[in-house]
Amino acid sequence: MKGFLLALESGSNPAASMSPPVSPAPAAASPNGAPAPIRLRPLHFLDPLRWLRAGAVDLAATPLIGAFYGLAFWMMALLLGWVFRTRPEYVMSLASGCLLLGPFLAMGLYETSRRREAGLAPGLAHSLTCWDRHLGSMGMLVLVLIVLELLWGRASLVVFAVFFNTGMPSTTGVLQAVINPQNWSFLAVYTLVGGVFAALVFSTSVVSIPMILDRDTDALTAAISSIRVVTENPAVMLWWGFLITVLVIASLMVWGAGLLVVGPWLGHASWHAYRAAIEPAAPAD
Repeated sequence: MKGFLLALESGSNPAASMSPPVSPAPAAASPNGAPAPIRLRPLHFLDPLRWLRAGAVDLAATPLIGAFYGLAFWMMALLLGWVFRTRPEYVMSLASGCLLLGPFLAMGLYETSRRREAGLAPGLAHSLTCWDRHLGSMGMLVLVLIVLELLWGRASLVVFAVFFNTGMPSTTGVLQAVINPQNWSFLAVYTLVGGVFAALVFSTSVVSIPMILDRDTDALTAAISSIRVVTENPAVMLWWGFLITVLVIASLMVWGAGLLVVGPWLGHASWHAYRAAIEPAAPAD
């Protein structure tokens, strides 16, 4: 299977795609043998636009890989939309499954950008198997994200229960409640609760997954470093989160088909966000 995937991505240089996977960059060690501290770089307001531009370059250079991951993101969006319309009670359960799969898909895009940065030919097989060297750290981080998502879902149900004490509204009722200006108090509380959990998820994951891929760090170190990036550059990261939100919402306008491009584009751009925010690891002596 892996050989077939390598052949699929070989293009004009078949031998290049047979190159071995890139090993994670070794973290520098302090004189006492402990890992060197993670050093952050200051970010500037125009940096997110540079990340998007670099992500577009990566996507244009690897269109087949981008098409594969874009199709995966689109299928998840279509499935979530169908479940929401037919069996809304299962939406949160399915969203948890997508949250489990999403980071592994994103890691494949990070691997593609990383190989291009290292001057090696990226391949679909490399992107699909890069996570197996970091399964422990990735599993722990995904577990944290799932817990946050479940708490988010529970908090949302509580908000609905408080404002709709006659029972949970139907799918149509939910949509009407969200867009009804008379329910401004519900909208305010729901937005506030959702914003808090969205900020937690974003802060925990914005650079943690590419850091695990690049440095093979543990999940706790990666998550803390990601939160530090957000807290030390709040305006830039808020701007970055806004751009991501706008692009994702725009991609969902026509049956989610925009995710075919926006999904892999943001994945590549997120790798460059990590590179801009974290000092590269110095080679070990």
